[in-house]
Amino acid sequence: MTEPVGTFCLVLHSHLPWLAHHGRWPVGEEWLYQSWAHAYLAVVDVLERLAAEGRRDLLTLGITPVLAPQLDDPHCLRGMHDWLAGWLLRAHGAAPRLPDLAACEHRAATAALTAFERRWRHGASPVLRGLADAGAVELIGGPATHPFGPLLDDDVRAFALDAGLTDHSRRLGRRPAAIWAPECGYAPGMEVGYAAAGVDRFVVDGPALHGDTALLRPVGDSGVLVAGRDLDVTYRVWSPRAGYPGHADYRDFHTFDHPSGLKPSRVTGKHVAPHDKQPYDPDRAAAAVTRDAADFVGVVRDRLLDVRVRGGRPGLTVAAFDTELFGHWWHEGPAWLEAVLRALPEAGVRVTTLAGAVDAGLVGSPVDLPESSWGLGKDWHVWDGDRVRDIVSLNDSVQRDLWAAAHTGTTRDREKDALAQQALLALSSDWAFMVSHDSAADYARDRARGHADRVALLARLLAAGDRDAAAAVAATWEPGPFGHIDARLLGRPAAQAPVIERSSATVSASR
Repeated sequence: MTEPVGTFCLVLHSHLPWLAHHGRWPVGEEWLYQSWAHAYLAVVDVLERLAAEGRRDLLTLGITPVLAPQLDDPHCLRGMHDWLAGWLLRAHGAAPRLPDLAACEHRAATAALTAFERRWRHGASPVLRGLADAGAVELIGGPATHPFGPLLDDDVRAFALDAGLTDHSRRLGRRPAAIWAPECGYAPGMEVGYAAAGVDRFVVDGPALHGDTALLRPVGDSGVLVAGRDLDVTYRVWSPRAGYPGHADYRDFHTFDHPSGLKPSRVTGKHVAPHDKQPYDPDRAAAAVTRDAADFVGVVRDRLLDVRVRGGRPGLTVAAFDTELFGHWWHEGPAWLEAVLRALPEAGVRVTTLAGAVDAGLVGSPVDLPESSWGLGKDWHVWDGDRVRDIVSLNDSVQRDLWAAAHTGTTRDREKDALAQQALLALSSDWAFMVSHDSAADYARDRARGHADRVALLARLLAAGDRDAAAAVAATWEPGPFGHIDARLLGRPAAQAPVIERSSATVSASR
């Protein structure tokens, strides 16, 4: 067998903030159900089909610990089932005006509803376990609610990471050895905390490695490896200015048939007004998928040939995207993904996971990383800039309240655990991201303040010794994602973690 020209690793980052019980339209649960219907179902379908053919080590799949509970939650499962049925009804309703589009959407909705009822009614965890057990994917985790790590107190960061890794192990059967660091946020020294938590791999954006992404690299002397996103390859698909999804023949994400909510148009052109866009043509879109998959395979092969010449050995390229791109933002994304995963091995490119890259010895010399992220400018300003100064201040207060409450008492305490859960929800990086990008900024600020206000109220009641009032307040809150949260673990090394007793004060595991 001919030696591959090099190795390609695809990393998909699946993430949404906690949306259950926090509004429906346009950025509450609707956001979850759209992503689930159009991306998660579709991507899993591709992976299961390839796995059934005996293909292994297809990609590295991250499911953030705040998304995973929503994909298992009975409330969300019922809501998703209703949403899929609504999609089917909307397709029926559009038939008199848009017969071709309605027929296409009817088939898609029927297939999604059938797949959901057959495979997903007990949640995502059994589905994901099946893919991992078959060796088709490597599953990776992360901190509990996707907080921006560089802005957290060291102990709070460790607490959030342990909560996320623990939730992953409970749902998916094993504690992950690799994580997606939220927003690829990094500050020097964070690798020490990763090592202490048993994490041996994480991902940063390419500029943090000055573009030298051809091998995984140990960070300092920590033994923890970093994988860098190769932007020359990644941006071929999705970039701030260009990429395949913006091609004229793909379905336009932003143009709606408002009576049905369906999307009837193709992109047509970057500067074409919605009412002037041409009708969507599935055949034209399919041809574009074939063309762009072939182009991407050529880009990857050329990149790896260049890496081999410059490095004197076969190397690695890592492309990383939000999973939601594939099917939700880019309608044809799942078809493109399947075409690429089939074509790369035929082009002499080894496809594997990050774990597979380590096993193959694709590890270089140690590196010192600078402060970085994958946000605009590759710095921290999206989460720490002037536009989000109020959220940064809120987060500082939340961390102080969490620390003060968690360090009193030695027995498991339901109200302190509830406070810790609300603190983690307040610290989500999504709120600052949405404000900085002016994307549902009011909703994001309301969510950040709402969780922070709950933390502050409960902290005051606990500090005053008003246990009855604290219990009454916490009992009115909707269920959260992390029933296993134990506030006593904050600031304690794993060796000192208290034994969790089975008592009336123990919060039940997430549903």
